Amino acid sequence: MSFIQLVLHELRAIVQDKAIAVTLFGGVLFYSVLYPLPYSYEVPTEQKLVVVDQDNSSLSRKVTRHADASPKLQVVAKLASLPEAQRWIELGKAHGVLHIPQGFRRDLMLNRGVTLGYGGDANFFLVYSAVIEGLVSVGRNAQQYVQFIGLLAKGNDPKVAKVTLNPIELNSVPVFNPNLGYMGYVVPGVLLLVLHQTLLIGTGILGAGQWRHSGYWSSVHPLQLVLGRLVAFGLIYSTFASYYLGWCAYFYGLRSLATLSQLALFMLPFLLATCAAGIAFSCAFVRRDLPTQFMLVISMPILFLTGFIWPLELIPEPLVMGSQLMPGVPGIMAIIKLNQMGAPWESVADVWLQLWGLFVLYFAIALIGVHWRRGQLEAH
Repeated sequence: MSFIQLVLHELRAIVQDKAIAVTLFGGVLFYSVLYPLPYSYEVPTEQKLVVVDQDNSSLSRKVTRHADASPKLQVVAKLASLPEAQRWIELGKAHGVLHIPQGFRRDLMLNRGVTLGYGGDANFFLVYSAVIEGLVSVGRNAQQYVQFIGLLAKGNDPKVAKVTLNPIELNSVPVFNPNLGYMGYVVPGVLLLVLHQTLLIGTGILGAGQWRHSGYWSSVHPLQLVLGRLVAFGLIYSTFASYYLGWCAYFYGLRSLATLSQLALFMLPFLLATCAAGIAFSCAFVRRDLPTQFMLVISMPILFLTGFIWPLELIPEPLVMGSQLMPGVPGIMAIIKLNQMGAPWESVADVWLQLWGLFVLYFAIALIGVHWRRGQLEAH
């Protein structure tokens, strides 16, 4: 059997296997639409808020108006008690509550400390953060308003009072995430993780299903089989990678600061190392369902260990060091730096070499594993 015939056999086996075809083609296309969908509006706005105003003063009504004017909040009702507000949140009629205590205006005018109560539905992280962020801003504005009135009462000039309250004006310009949204923050890394995990699952299912009986894979040399499988999956995933990093990035408005040659040069060892790792892992299974279960279990740990979702400083060091053996952990963060953050090639060159090293390591393990599985087939 020639090498081209082997690659064609591999491609046919991938396409004709329903489990692999659904995982590869269905999974990649499905996640390209499903995962970015919740982040299509970038940041949550106009979250429903109920107000429990027990002061009912001019200042408390001003705070309520400021809350309603916030782009993150929408006051939908004024209630009499906190238990009633809690019921509104439990029924989904509101997502947050602002509690203004009795004596709010009096205590502020007497320069006493006052506590505004904030609450939100923590079942949805983005909604909760929007509610709390909006209420914190409202509380800060109320504090500055009272301080401003106090300075005017002491005879200060209004312009001087404003400078006293805001001596430094902060002009913050986001560098890597201009919209301050979750689309540009989460989606690029997750799409790369989808490529990584589906490639591991696909190679795992294909290998695990073949080690139980003879076929074209048992009639070729292990080196030829591993190379043929790398080429077959490489052809498919080079197309998937182009779709994710090209069309999806354009359609969802994701930043693409790397050149085409840089992306191609970096994705080459990333896909090769991942595919070689999948072939090596497949030699550990003889049941087709096990690779999917195993890869799904480690998906979330890999996501957190990449470093763009959760700070690595909060993860045990041995776990971080061990995770460097998975191609997706160093590779995903390096591609984000290169493509989304505009890092120069020199800053990711060490990870690029690390991926080539992982490819050599898993390629050798795959050869040993395939040779061992062929020996078992011949023994049976």
